[in-house]
Amino acid sequence: MKIIETKNLVKRFNGVYAIDRLSIGIEKGQITGIVGPNGSGKTTLINLLSGVLKIDSGEIVVDGTEKITRILPHQVFFYGITRTFQNVRLFEQMTVLDNILVVITERNIFSSLFEKHIEYHHKIAEEVLQKVGLWKKKNQLAANLSYGQRKLLEIARALAMKAEVYLFDEPFAGLFPEMRKIVSVIVQELKQKNKTVILIEHDIGLIRELCDYIFVMNEGRLLAEGKPESVLERKEIIEAYFGN
Repeated sequence: MKIIETKNLVKRFNGVYAIDRLSIGIEKGQITGIVGPNGSGKTTLINLLSGVLKIDSGEIVVDGTEKITRILPHQVFFYGITRTFQNVRLFEQMTVLDNILVVITERNIFSSLFEKHIEYHHKIAEEVLQKVGLWKKKNQLAANLSYGQRKLLEIARALAMKAEVYLFDEPFAGLFPEMRKIVSVIVQELKQKNKTVILIEHDIGLIRELCDYIFVMNEGRLLAEGKPESVLERKEIIEAYFGN
C-alpha cells in the first residue's frame, strides 16, 4: 500500500526546476531511501512533503485518498507526517526536556481540550530521550549540547510526535559511530512498528544496510528506482554520483 505518492510534482526557483514532474510512490511500513548527488532535489522534495515549501504544480496523495496541492506546516501533524532537518532546528534557550514537551503539546485551542494530562507528556518525553541517550541532560539548554547531541534531540522530537511517516534529512551526517548506531536502531525499530521512514542519506553503505527501496534523483527528476543492491550497481547511477 502506498502511504504517500507524488504525481507530476513541480517546484521551481527563479525559473529553474528543483523538482521536475516527479512521480513516485512510498510504500507503507518500509524504509525508503532518497538518494542522488548534491543539488538533485532531495531536500526540496522533503520540504514539499512537509509543507515547508509550496508546490508549484502536481499533487501529493496521502493514504491513497487525500489529494493535496498545498500542505501547510501546521497541518503536517494531521497527515501523520513529521520530519528532521538537515540543519538542526531547536528551541535553543529551552531545556532538552522542554524541547520535547513543546512539540507534544503544541496544538490549537480546540484540540488541546482533549490532551491527556501532563504526566502523560512527561512519560513520552522520558521515553524518547532515553532512546537517544539524552535523558540525563534533560535540564540542560539545547544551545549547550554538542552537534551530535543536537541532532539526536531533533530525532527525539520527531519520535515524540508518534507519527506514521518520518522524513529524515541526513540524520547520520556528522555523528560519531556510537551515535550513528543509535540512529540506525531507531530507524529499524520504526519499521518494525510498521511506521514509514523516508531517508535522505549520502552514505551508500547505510542505504544498502537500511533501505528496502530507493529512488535516485538527479536534477529534480527520477533517475532510477528499485532495491538498493540492484539499483546502485547500475552504470548511470555510478556516473551520476561520481562522474564518468
